[in-house]
Amino acid sequence: MTVSLTVPVHDRNPLVAARSQLADAIGLLDLGHGMLDMLATPRREVTVSVPLRRDDGSVEVLVGHRVQHNLSRGPAKGGVRFSPDVSLDEVRALAMWMTWKCALVNIPYGGAKGGVAFDPRVYSRGEIQRVTRRYTSEIMPILGPTTDIPAPDIGTDEQVMSWMMDTYSVNRGHTVLGVVTGKPVALGGSLGRASATSRGVVHVALAALAHRGIAVRGASAAVQGFGKVGRDAALLLAEAGARVVAVSDQYGAVHDPDGLDVPALAHHVDATGSVVGFAASEPMDAGDDLLFLDLDLLVPAAVEAVLNADNAHRVRASVVAEGANGPTTPAADAVLADAGVLVVPDILANAGGVIVSYFEWVQANQAYWWSEDDVNARLAERMQAAWEAVVACAARRDISLRRAATTLAVETVANAHLARGLYP
Repeated sequence: MTVSLTVPVHDRNPLVAARSQLADAIGLLDLGHGMLDMLATPRREVTVSVPLRRDDGSVEVLVGHRVQHNLSRGPAKGGVRFSPDVSLDEVRALAMWMTWKCALVNIPYGGAKGGVAFDPRVYSRGEIQRVTRRYTSEIMPILGPTTDIPAPDIGTDEQVMSWMMDTYSVNRGHTVLGVVTGKPVALGGSLGRASATSRGVVHVALAALAHRGIAVRGASAAVQGFGKVGRDAALLLAEAGARVVAVSDQYGAVHDPDGLDVPALAHHVDATGSVVGFAASEPMDAGDDLLFLDLDLLVPAAVEAVLNADNAHRVRASVVAEGANGPTTPAADAVLADAGVLVVPDILANAGGVIVSYFEWVQANQAYWWSEDDVNARLAERMQAAWEAVVACAARRDISLRRAATTLAVETVANAHLARGLYP
């Protein structure tokens, strides 16, 4: 059955990509237009004004969003990002992808996402705290450890999560550790959470290389983005024996065909704030150039739509493991498939973060914390099970890994929705 959904036509709009992937899965599953409309429409959306008193006494009004995409399988779960690029369509898409991600790795959550449209790099720490606390108070009616549990994302970190948890707890009159995840260990965070997304990316990236018959030791890899995901992914790839030949951040990129000294690069970034200027490397003319190197493995771990209709034909990697959410547009997917590139989709590749967020939530609710080895072992088990399920589905249906992952996830959510029924 063929189904379609009317959306704005723009290759790089993440909501277009998310809804296109959903429509394709609904068609493969023969679930019909009613289910398509149900799963394409967020369950709840909140847009709030976030007035901020600046350090100089002036007042600026920012805009924030929180979208709960689906609640059929449990409370909403998803990150909060602080970025000037935050928009309602972006948040809608990210919330939908979170729904599929949770379903694919068998986490009892629905997807959510939120954010405030501003650039935290040009605001003081006190101003960021005031934005965080006001944004939290504005969306508080829909937050809670059994309703909607935020986590860090672009532009936010464990300190922001601490402020969110404290704001919520003060207003509830008692400490509620489970209202957010990605907190410091001192406030109920989980060991292993900080590197969980990166660890999950590397786990399936190595599995994908093996699937392609490529030996990990000496395999060439490049990582776009050296932040929450890319930094530890590059370190873990190097530890596994891969040759990380290029790394980029928002300021530029560095390259060494013999392999970068990734720990030394990390120290350089700590000292300077960027990969640019790392002595034991050569600069690349443009940061995006690393996307087109001749590689065994490419890890786009920055933002959405970096691989699109305009540039996908230039990709020469054998395997692409999506560390970011939505880095490959539907048009690029088609080009990469025709070129024989194996794309490990975001809802599988970067699911490690939400898996360990779930572990953190479980630990907080039980007031019993696990060892880091236990966390990492459970993470690896979940990632391996999801990888094997996706590969098996792709082989059975003769479809790409992305279509297989989305189909499995959509089927899981649709079955939960059908079992619950439509109220009233």
